[in-house]
Amino acid sequence: MFSHWAAAQDRNLPSSGLITPICVINVGAVLLSRQPEKGFLQDMPPHEKPTMKARILETADLLFYQRGIRAVGVDTIAAEIRISKRTLYNHFPSKDELIAAYLQRRFSKAPASDKPPVEQILGTFDRLERGFAAKGFRGCPFVNAVAELGPEDQSVRKIAVAFKESRRLWFRDLLNQLGVADAEGLATQLTLLVDGAIAQDLVRNDPAMARAAKQAAKVLLRNAGVKVGGEKSPRNMK
Repeated sequence: MFSHWAAAQDRNLPSSGLITPICVINVGAVLLSRQPEKGFLQDMPPHEKPTMKARILETADLLFYQRGIRAVGVDTIAAEIRISKRTLYNHFPSKDELIAAYLQRRFSKAPASDKPPVEQILGTFDRLERGFAAKGFRGCPFVNAVAELGPEDQSVRKIAVAFKESRRLWFRDLLNQLGVADAEGLATQLTLLVDGAIAQDLVRNDPAMARAAKQAAKVLLRNAGVKVGGEKSPRNMK
């Protein structure tokens, strides 16, 4: 579910003036700074009118992320778009279905890259730092959803777990390319660094937390025998 790996930017929703939240997403253990995807409205050609369902989901995405899922009711979403609740329910029969669509929209595969595996891994933390510094960052939408709705909400928890695991597997696959013996374990550790950096930034409002996590990631990689930067591989050091 992690999607969106470009530098975060603010964007406006033309119909409401709401600012799209910057979303840092978890990449298999690493939350990559996710540029809020262009979204349905922005992806459409200028001459093409967005569908009502697209407008509802776009608005729900903005409000859920900025204000919280529990704090935003369907009345608020409908009022923002200037439609009736009945019209909203014609497209999303319940708030639960709208929440699931919101999270699914933010779940995407990590982009393919030709960069060396180490650069991809460490680049995750650089994207995090940019995301932390961007206006509107409110953490990981999947963690936020589980925290708000509780683990008993199995549908939301299932989506969140799938997203986090997809990111952890992304790390694992890169580590396998590097020949790391315990790629599974190290992938989990890198994921913890990403999530920890996000939590620290939310508390401290300090993008440097991503830099600290990157340095810790370098230590873990070196200890696993991976060459970082211009260094010699520890396996070859005498």
